[in-house]
Amino acid sequence: MEANMGIDDVLEQISQMKSSGQPLNKKKVKQSHPELMQNALFYFPSWEHALNTADNL
Repeated sequence: MEANMGIDDVLEQISQMKSSGQPLNKKKVKQSHPELMQNALFYFPSWEHALNTADNL
């Protein structure tokens, strides 16, 4: 698998989704933003890890 987004792009998109009130549970994001999920899992061991990293920015 190859990432087509940078790690900063992934974290920025997660932050934007959170601030706009979009659901961030794994199943919903996998359906609505599959590319984001795929790239997040390329850089992080889990979706939860990506969310925690975005929260700590």
